[in-house]
Order: sequence, then structure tokens, then C-alpha cells
Amino acid sequence: MVELVDDRLAAGGVRMWLKRDDLIHPEIPGNKWRKLKYNLLTAQEQGAKTLLTFGGAYSNHLQAVAAAGYYFGFDTIGIVRGEEHLPLNPSLAFAVSRGMRLGYLDRTTYRSKHTEPVIEQLRQEYGDFFLVPEGGSNADALRGCAELPAELTIDFDVICCACGTGGTLAGIASALQPGQRAIGFAMLKGGSFLVDEVAQFQASAGRVTANWSVETQFHFGGYAKRKPELDRFIEDFAERHGITLDWVYVAKMLYGVFALVERGEFAPGTRIVTVVTG
Repeated sequence: MVELVDDRLAAGGVRMWLKRDDLIHPEIPGNKWRKLKYNLLTAQEQGAKTLLTFGGAYSNHLQAVAAAGYYFGFDTIGIVRGEEHLPLNPSLAFAVSRGMRLGYLDRTTYRSKHTEPVIEQLRQEYGDFFLVPEGGSNADALRGCAELPAELTIDFDVICCACGTGGTLAGIASALQPGQRAIGFAMLKGGSFLVDEVAQFQASAGRVTANWSVETQFHFGGYAKRKPELDRFIEDFAERHGITLDWVYVAKMLYGVFALVERGEFAPGTRIVTVVTG
């Protein structure tokens, strides 16, 4: 936990801490580790030897699953959205370096990746496997993310995190104390769908709460897209606090938090935790 000393926060009358989950593991950081923890244990309990999962060509999730397989003794298969492009980009090259076998699905089929016909097709091609959903979000993932609030050593009012699939937000919110709330910052354009996703994740895990919300206006054009004002924010944050932010997720979330502070969305005296997921 690191408290930020920042004049912008002082002007808004709030205090903010960073939860440095990015330091959990160099190759399986933050929410990736939390989401995979119980999935890996379940796979072990079932005697699975191979993990199969899905992701885009620049997926941090594919990298994390590949690393988890490398360190914990699983074979791994990554099914990538779209066509193969060579040479591999750095994300996929890293996954391969950790032993992941790559396969590809056209974008139409990929949209149906969760359906039984597609899963059966993959089993026929690759053999038996333990399926880890795209982004790692399922009931096991929520169980891991729900452990985060108990690790915080301060009393806080609001906890904020970046949202890709909504699993991290769903898990964190399920474990908050009365009076605390969570805010997820959507990384995808049109992220309002996450409201339903988070609710469904919580329902699947048997713990439904109303203490969370989703901010959809800080995606900077969509997933893995950026604009000059985001780059300026990252540079300024590094100068002020000596931390270089991940621009795909964490920088957008923190930009949004500071924007809400500036707008007066948080009452004076609010204590905010922001989760640095990677």
C-alpha cells in the first residue's frame, strides 16, 4: 500500500492509496494472479494436465496463463481471436516462450467460443483440457479477487479498479464491508454491458451486492487505444510519484479517478483505494 501525496487530491479534500497488486508476481501480476489462483487449484483437483483459454492478439491474459502453466506444470493452449500474423507480436511471442501452443479462430466463430459446438470442436482438435474463460473471469476468479479487500490495512470508503470483463470488480465488491463501495472503470468502448456482466458474475458465485458501479467514459477510444492526454497523464504521474503506469488498464482508471476528484464527485474526507492490477 502506498499513499499518494498529490496536490490535486488535497484540493479535492480526499486521500488516495495505491494497492500495488502489480508486484504480486513479475509474469502473473495483479488480478491475473487472483483470477487464476483458484482456477489452477480446481484444475489440479480435477487432474487436468492442459489449460486452454482465449484472448486477443495483445492479451495480457494469454501471457499470464502461459506463465502460470510454465511455473505450475500445465501445458497451455491459447486460442487467439482472428488470423495468424507472423512474426508474432511481443505478447504472443512471450506466451510461446513460456510453452503456450497457439491456435486461431476467425472473428465470427470467436464470438461463439463459449458455446458447446465450438468447445467440442476444440476438444477434437486439441484433446482434453481445463477451460479457463477469456479474461479468467468465473466463480473461481471471483473467489480470488474477493480476497483483496481483507489485505488492505487502512479504513477506506471507495475502492477503484480497471474493468475488462468485470470479474475483478465483481469479486472485490462481493467482499466489501457495509458503507464501502467499488467503482470499475471500463476499458472497452460501450462498456455499459459490464453492468450486466458484473451482476451475472456475482450471481454465479452466490454473492450479489449493490455496492458497485461502472464508469464508462474513460476508455480513450476503446481497448488498447490511447490519446495524447492519457500519455501526458502517464508522464506527469511518473514525474510526481516515480511509477510508470500500464496504459492499457491502470492509467485509464487512475485518470478517471483524478477526473472524478476534480469534478467533486467524492465528498471531502473520502478515503480511496486504487488497485494497480498490472
